[in-house]
Amino acid sequence: MKSASPYFQLFWSFFKIGAFTLGGGYAMIALFQREVVEKRRWMEEKEFLELLAIAQSAPGPIALNTAIFTGYKTKGIWGSFVAGLGMALPSFVAILLIVYYFTDYKEQPGVERVFKGIRPAVVALIVAPLWKMRKTAGISLKTIWIPVGVLLLISLVGVSPVYVILGTILTAVCCALWEGRRWKKMGGAAL
Repeated sequence: MKSASPYFQLFWSFFKIGAFTLGGGYAMIALFQREVVEKRRWMEEKEFLELLAIAQSAPGPIALNTAIFTGYKTKGIWGSFVAGLGMALPSFVAILLIVYYFTDYKEQPGVERVFKGIRPAVVALIVAPLWKMRKTAGISLKTIWIPVGVLLLISLVGVSPVYVILGTILTAVCCALWEGRRWKKMGGAAL
């Protein structure tokens, strides 16, 4: 039997992820990682982490950006179009159905309980792949204080994520300048 075309594989992979995931883009990370890195081997895990960082930084939904960037990496412009279509189509259809049917039932106690029950599962779907990829991202017991500190700053102290991002950029620039200065003092020798 002839294998499916690469464009169909892109479309179908992202269509499945978009159709069977609740909770938005971050909840899809585990499925992205499994499909893109482990099953299809379209990229290595380190490259996938870099792609996630870019997808998160770019304007728009992280899920759609991830699909588009993966499609572009595997099959160029048409690959990005096909992967993006596969990712967006299930959400588009679901929104149409929700608008048409759900507005009559949203106040029902059973529906509210179902959505409240889904929330903890969504949190687990977000945390599980992040925990799995921590080694590739360079997070160890020595550096775990960084994401924990950011979490505490945002959730307990109430610091805006914008200030955390700006502080992180400033810290990274200062560290890079410091390392560059050390490198020059050593005459360009390997550190």
